[in-house]
Amino acid sequence: MQYDYIIAGGGSAGSVLAARLSEDPAVTVCLLEAGGDGKSFLINTPAMVAAMVSGRPRLHNWAFRTVPQPHLDNRRCYQPRGKALGGSSAINAMLYTRGHPSDYDAWADLGADGWDWQSVLPYFLKSQGNSRGTSALHNDKGPLQVTDQQSPHAISTAFIRAMESVQVPATKDFNGANQHGAGLYQVTQFHHGPRKGRRCSAAAAYLHPVLSRPNLTVLTGATAQRITLDGTRAKGLIAKHKNRTLTLTARREVILSAGAFGSPQLLLLSGIGPEDELRAHGIPVRHALPGVGQNLQDHLDHTLHWHSIRPDVVGFNPAGILRLLRAIRPFRTEGKGTLTSVGAEAGAFFSSHPSVQVPDLQAHFCVAIVDDHFRRIHTADGFTAHVCVLRPHSRGTVGLTDTDPASPPRIDPNFLSDPRDMELLKAGTRIMEQAMASGAMAPWRGRRLYPHDGTDKSIEADIRARADTIYHPVGTCRMGRDDLAVTDPALRVHGLEGLRVIDASVMPRLIGGNTNAPTIMIAEKAADLIRNA
Repeated sequence: MQYDYIIAGGGSAGSVLAARLSEDPAVTVCLLEAGGDGKSFLINTPAMVAAMVSGRPRLHNWAFRTVPQPHLDNRRCYQPRGKALGGSSAINAMLYTRGHPSDYDAWADLGADGWDWQSVLPYFLKSQGNSRGTSALHNDKGPLQVTDQQSPHAISTAFIRAMESVQVPATKDFNGANQHGAGLYQVTQFHHGPRKGRRCSAAAAYLHPVLSRPNLTVLTGATAQRITLDGTRAKGLIAKHKNRTLTLTARREVILSAGAFGSPQLLLLSGIGPEDELRAHGIPVRHALPGVGQNLQDHLDHTLHWHSIRPDVVGFNPAGILRLLRAIRPFRTEGKGTLTSVGAEAGAFFSSHPSVQVPDLQAHFCVAIVDDHFRRIHTADGFTAHVCVLRPHSRGTVGLTDTDPASPPRIDPNFLSDPRDMELLKAGTRIMEQAMASGAMAPWRGRRLYPHDGTDKSIEADIRARADTIYHPVGTCRMGRDDLAVTDPALRVHGLEGLRVIDASVMPRLIGGNTNAPTIMIAEKAADLIRNA
């Protein structure tokens, strides 16, 4: 089976690439995705993120776990990743943020030429179909539907007032001229037509509308196992599809879009990576590339929970479930109501100290008790305030568990290995606790879960006992020009021909915000790089 382009991974980046590259009828594109078609009721219904993200059961979710984390009480932390067309955009909270412009200028300073803010902004705009219309920082004509939330809860507006009490001003646009502030998130959600209120994953935006193209082949339930090489040129992929082994040949390029965990794993299984890692697993070294799997970065998140006095939140109790059932009709007929809620309705970008000019902390405010990624269910009505460090100093790795392509990768985020991250997370926790103690939250604020005595030591102990990812792993095939860079600024794998990595793994440094919109931007820009090659 021969194609011009073979893409391994149908997530946020892979969906964009398959759609954009197949716009040229003269080329053939094959996309491999291990999961399903990304069209299920669970995926389409925003509030069903609670059912998917927990991984219990594994619904459209790889549900990975890390190795024990020595700085988090030796816990094996949780790493949900989407397993369907659309990838993690099919199971995430749909929040649309781009980070801070300085994040991209920093990429360029680190050797990612052409990825500065002014160079990437056109691709953010190209992707975006924003209900607010067109401006210098927004566009309403792109495929990815972005909109204000249909039916936010009153408590989310109260959260904004609570943050104002700790000198974080209200904002209406985290992607505007100034990121700093508290407000309601815009979300990737259909905002007009028969699909109004439904999730707009990368697959729903880009891929589903073009599945009938004769030059596009999409294989779901297909897992790439290794890259085939002819000398220093990527020749194709070996894949497993419906209990059959497929040998796929690429006339032009093989593209890895399997994410920050899957792309380095596939390189390693193919004999591309650090020599010591490959030899430890008995894999012949086909191309020594020491940076593969290094530089893992993720946003570590600390959650604060309260019971709610008022019932106008989401609760997993008979009354709460009845409210959800009643919400089915307005969701189906009008695209409104509780089922359109992404849970994390409000948030904030703020600074750990007044002297910090660019926000270094982010808050997500959820209208339910989200304890251990919904894996610990509480029947009481409640709410959750999250806080995370936006640009962590800690660095981790991704490697192989063994040589079986079906085995999960070995994930070691090395959370809090740099003590600066703990200090920032404690500062963010204190600010969040002050906000939640404000009068704005009083009508809802009931008993707190996991209380502590307020000392520095007790906050640190709570962080070590409960903090975990907020789902933004990046950096394991980073772009640059130094010896540890895996890809060049055109996202071509150093030292090999016909092979690129295009997904969040190429980010040199984690951006200060949620990573889905930047991943889609990367794929949009990469599609142009490929077409212009």
